Amino acid sequence: MPATRIWLKNPLAIFTANGLDARGGLVLQDGVITEVLGAGQQPSTPCNQVFDAREHVILPGLINTHHHFYQTLTRAWAPVVNQPLFPWLKTLYPVWARLTPEKLALASKVALAELLLSGCTTAADHHYLFPDGLENAIDVQVETVRELGMRAMLTRGSMSLGEKDGGLPPQQTVQEGQVILDDSQRLIHEYHERGDGAQIQIALAPCSPFSVTPEIMSASAELANKLDVRLHTHLAETLDEEDFCLQRFGLRTVDYLDSVGWLGPRTWLAHGIHFNPDEIARLGAAGTGICHCPSSNMRLASGICPSIELTDAGALFGLGVDGSASNDASNMILEARQALYIQRLRYGAEKITPERVLGWATKGSASLLGRTDIGELAVGKQADLALFKLDELRFSGSHDPISALLLCGADRADRVMVGGKWRVVDGQVEGLDLKGLIADHSQAARQLIAGT
Repeated sequence: MPATRIWLKNPLAIFTANGLDARGGLVLQDGVITEVLGAGQQPSTPCNQVFDAREHVILPGLINTHHHFYQTLTRAWAPVVNQPLFPWLKTLYPVWARLTPEKLALASKVALAELLLSGCTTAADHHYLFPDGLENAIDVQVETVRELGMRAMLTRGSMSLGEKDGGLPPQQTVQEGQVILDDSQRLIHEYHERGDGAQIQIALAPCSPFSVTPEIMSASAELANKLDVRLHTHLAETLDEEDFCLQRFGLRTVDYLDSVGWLGPRTWLAHGIHFNPDEIARLGAAGTGICHCPSSNMRLASGICPSIELTDAGALFGLGVDGSASNDASNMILEARQALYIQRLRYGAEKITPERVLGWATKGSASLLGRTDIGELAVGKQADLALFKLDELRFSGSHDPISALLLCGADRADRVMVGGKWRVVDGQVEGLDLKGLIADHSQAARQLIAGT
């Protein structure tokens, strides 16, 4: 049988994340982009399928580089609605400690489906809760990612510094260092895929300076170097965290990161708000990545990430929605809109353009995950695409389609493709019983809060 060649023809607008002219559309074959057509160009050879994209704005599939899927079960919970990070965590930890494999599967499925519907094709999740009975949390997530046909960087998080030793998390949520390292090694060997087109990848992700020991940070860095995987953690999210590092380690956050062997190109950090100029220069020189989480940073009143200084210094830069208990939505196109506005508040309108922010959400985010096969539209890249229509009332009267996605508040893709396969068609996830999922997930959320 001849290979299926698909021409996405003459889109209303297209953002390639690299400046290529793709006004004539894209040709896809075997899950990759084989031709990028300029205005008026035709495919080099006939295509078996032609999709008329004249009503669609095409983007590379959006890439979410920081999330906590399990937190979809504790969205908009009244006791934490008005709390900043440390009290917010202390209130939620005992609730999260009741997580079960069944509840995690539902929470992950909701987060991934919501992301997919927002135009996201690849998601990084930071799971660091392994209470009794949930030792195989990452295995549960792998199944869910495969079911939805997305790509994921599943990070094996950890907490090893409990309350009795001066940390923030309760004792029932922490694990011994050797248990963490053994399971990390198992997951890498069992699931981590390498090379172009990888669907599942594993990274190591001790949770934060206030919830893990320096020993597990150093050992994780050594294991990541040995097995060639990436490193992820929260850093410089709040001034409370900075104070904790100074009091416990006698070091500021970046000095601490350096002391445990994490300051390098293998690492990407969630939040990265409270850095001084010297720290920004060191992060840039090291090629370390920063994931900006604007909604969460606003919700918890944590501060504004210094995006321009970081990128000017050479740091890699992308976007993440963060956990759905500090953002309360898992929506990447809305996250890009938030990034546009909060960064304009810091730097002005001229410097922060829709194209710049969409670049962070695509090619920039891909760089944080160490991937060059996704995040842009070019020959040889994966056919991961998000297609948006501008036919709703909110877009009426808009003129520039790319800008309209963010300025007019697009929140849902019409079509999404992962590896050349349609996963969202006409705004619906293929093969997903959404009503049934919402009912099951809502019940699980009520049970988690009630402790039943």
